[in-house]
Amino acid sequence: MGMTMTQKILAAHAGMESVKAGQFIEAELDIVLANDITGPPAIKEFARMGTGKVFDTDKVVLVPDHFTPNKDVKSAEQCKILREFASRQSIKHYFEVGQMGIEHALLPEKGLVVAGDAVIGADSHTCTYGALGAFATGIGSTDMAAGMATGRAWFKVPAGIKFSLIGKPGRWVSGKDVILHIIGMIGVDGALYKSMEFMGPGLEWLSMDDRFAMANMAIEAGAKNGIFAVDEKTTEYMRTHAYKGGSSFKRIQAFAPDSGAPYERSFEIDLSKIRPTVAFPHLPDNTRAIDDVGEVRIDQAVIGSCTNGRISDMRVAAEILKGRKVADGVRCIIFPGTQNIMLECVRLGYAEIFIEAGAVLSTPTCGPCLGGHMGILAAGERAISTTNRNFVGRMGHVDSEVYLASPAVAAASAVKGYIADPGSL
Repeated sequence: MGMTMTQKILAAHAGMESVKAGQFIEAELDIVLANDITGPPAIKEFARMGTGKVFDTDKVVLVPDHFTPNKDVKSAEQCKILREFASRQSIKHYFEVGQMGIEHALLPEKGLVVAGDAVIGADSHTCTYGALGAFATGIGSTDMAAGMATGRAWFKVPAGIKFSLIGKPGRWVSGKDVILHIIGMIGVDGALYKSMEFMGPGLEWLSMDDRFAMANMAIEAGAKNGIFAVDEKTTEYMRTHAYKGGSSFKRIQAFAPDSGAPYERSFEIDLSKIRPTVAFPHLPDNTRAIDDVGEVRIDQAVIGSCTNGRISDMRVAAEILKGRKVADGVRCIIFPGTQNIMLECVRLGYAEIFIEAGAVLSTPTCGPCLGGHMGILAAGERAISTTNRNFVGRMGHVDSEVYLASPAVAAASAVKGYIADPGSL
């Protein structure tokens, strides 16, 4: 019997010729990742295990990004735990303020993850790296501790769902719109513990940034992971971002699904038929095409995050905000995904455009996405956001509302003062 992309990667890392859905395996890991929220409990468990040293100082990555720069004493203590552990263990990839970024934007930029890798991260959006053709999934802090100690993890092999992409997306339609459309179609549990596998001729029209956004939100459909077929764009991205201090680029292995791969379900997605899409409160599958949104007033627009904080997202926001002003009564907060992306915003003149439009340009942080800092909502307030979750109280007060959208829709909405079609400007 054939195998899906995910099953092939897991088989290779388990040292087996083949695996099948539902099978339990133990696999070797290429990257083990944690942040300032999930890292400290993992470090505590690691100490209790008595192992002493991490399995590989080049494969454990620690990124304080959720509450940094530190918003209070508690968050400062959390980051201190990571900092001291990284120093004691001689962790090569610890990214502090000034070098840091939002973890799922930073690791691909640094070239630390490549096609064919097996990656675990103590953060649910670790599935982002599937855009590179890697198996990447979120785990808990206890599994993180075991991964740091042994370089291995247990998995139940997921069944796959195939998404064949065809057609060319229209103006202002991005990967964010595509994944919101798909989640709206199959539901937040439509891919529960499945591998969402994206392929087909439509990939030609999706940039790597589009793919990162889509893989990032596979978890919002309940998926174990999302993964894209490796093509020339993937290879060029990995070549451009090759890790200079190690051998990550050398370990690239692209896995294509077998012709008889046992997908549980298959969908054909015509990108040309997708319109800019908005997820209404309080679930990512509560979606509407922009034409069916109506006039929903907003108090805040957030552009950034591990979903949409990359340079193409900044470019779209700048294109819309250039020569325009953020509407009275609206707070527009823009936070690039990494320091390099922020620097590019300065070099390309985007920072000036944002500030002249009346927006705030923030240092890279997860802050507002999880209601941490840099953009908390009060009771009764509404935000249009390029982040990935809109649960009750996600960005602040339980009586606030979050509407998920692309950078184009968020920027247009900031200008209009209500959720708006970027094509209407």
